[in-house]
Amino acid sequence: MKRILLVLASLAGLASLAAPARAITDPALLDSLQRTSFQYFWDQGSSFNGLIRDRSTGDSPCSVASTGFGLSAICIGIDHGWVSRADGANRVLTALQTLWNMPQGNSASGTIGYQGLYWHFLDMSTATRTWNSELSTIDTALLFAGIMDAHQYFTSDSGNEPLIRALADSITYRANWDFMRNGGPGLRMGFQPGTGGFNGYGTWIGYNEAMIMYIIALGSRTHPVPPSDWNTWTSGYHYIGQYGYTYVNFPPLFGHQYSHCWIDFRGIKDAYMQGKSGVDPTLDYFENSRRATLAQRAYAIANPGLRVGYSANLWGLTASDGPPSPAPAGYSAHGAPPAQNDNGTITPTAPISSIPFAPTECLAVAHNLWDNYSANLWGPYGFKDAFNLTSNPDWYDTDYLGIDQGPIVIMIENYLNNGVWTRFMKHPDIVRGLYYAGFTPGFASVPSPSDPSGVALLETMPNPFRDQTTLRFRLPRADHVRLTLYDVSGRARATLVDGVRAAGEHTAVLEGHGLPAGVYLVSLSSGGTQRVGKCVLVR
Repeated sequence: MKRILLVLASLAGLASLAAPARAITDPALLDSLQRTSFQYFWDQGSSFNGLIRDRSTGDSPCSVASTGFGLSAICIGIDHGWVSRADGANRVLTALQTLWNMPQGNSASGTIGYQGLYWHFLDMSTATRTWNSELSTIDTALLFAGIMDAHQYFTSDSGNEPLIRALADSITYRANWDFMRNGGPGLRMGFQPGTGGFNGYGTWIGYNEAMIMYIIALGSRTHPVPPSDWNTWTSGYHYIGQYGYTYVNFPPLFGHQYSHCWIDFRGIKDAYMQGKSGVDPTLDYFENSRRATLAQRAYAIANPGLRVGYSANLWGLTASDGPPSPAPAGYSAHGAPPAQNDNGTITPTAPISSIPFAPTECLAVAHNLWDNYSANLWGPYGFKDAFNLTSNPDWYDTDYLGIDQGPIVIMIENYLNNGVWTRFMKHPDIVRGLYYAGFTPGFASVPSPSDPSGVALLETMPNPFRDQTTLRFRLPRADHVRLTLYDVSGRARATLVDGVRAAGEHTAVLEGHGLPAGVYLVSLSSGGTQRVGKCVLVR
């Protein structure tokens, strides 16, 4: 019977060249996919601490990567009217308060992270390390991407939004990316508490999902990695031809999607991509993901492994759950081409999250899944994580995974209106990271945070703060300076500096004793120039 189905599937692949009759319109299907994926993050997120489960089971811990995807999903949900701005902001604020306030330290228990980064998995109740998980650079980066997106989304000066931005900055500024180099070059994949350290963890080298991690680390205002680390990363690239497409290869599609959820790589190139311009002038990282997507589709049409169901309109290999057999069983990184752990498992997020790269081909898969597989595959959060028709009997997952639902809601939004890309690409730390990674055009004149460029009010650290914080400012020349603290009603609460200061950087300590918790404005006046910043006092 399986062989008969295989022949029929191959014929279906040829028939798919004709325009199919569809049971749902493109807009309705995309809306359903986004709406249900958003609902995963809302329902599987804790209203108590804001953390989001790794998967849709009651005993699942929080995955910090899932939480990062969820923060962006909440912003999208607000824009679509699936949740009010006030409720969405409250949930985001709750998550950021947990991430900021919970203790950090090199302990096997009782901490949320170390060196400003975060353990891969956290207990949903205690918000502390669980499952013997590592201090994960990539999962921290995906968390930070969601945090930085929230920073760019909540731009109002009223309600909780100033506090959201202040907490977002404080969390990302605290991360000691240089520590994760362990002397370098390049970022290590993980770190274990106690005596485990970096033992057993390699360095991120070669193309995969970690591109956004290096860009965030390069753009850090406080603990950046050197620009040479980007060259370390690209030194492991493999530019090869597969099924009629030549591109930087990584078989599972998530490696071609995660960074693109937030960063718009269209039309910009680093030194590696510029070096390919002579032989491949249209290649950039967006085009690279397009080719990877279409190469996987071509692989499914060719179907060298004789997997049941593979066709032009049924494919999708990425990291996902899988059946007990054929091997590999359980969660695994499936990919092609070349074949990597291809046991016939099809994962809906793989084609759906590539819609911006190849909309016609990917939408065709989404419609096929909706029209013909929804009875076993569709549920409250959209398509379940994966299914496998090669398995005997057919296998359908029962779970949803946050790191698979997240790219669906985000990448459809980018396809529809560039929404996440537009705001995220304006974040100063992302602009700085792209600059230090050597991307052009558009990132050729970004100054270092320490470059002298006139009167400047620099980062307040820590911010938010409890007892005291340090205000920093810079002067291009000796001049009179007045540094004043105001509450949000405009009333002056303290004058921290009032006198002549030399050229260079200066600091002033702000004591929080006697001040009520809340948002405060810091005004720097010197030489006819005024700069205004914010700090947040929490209790």
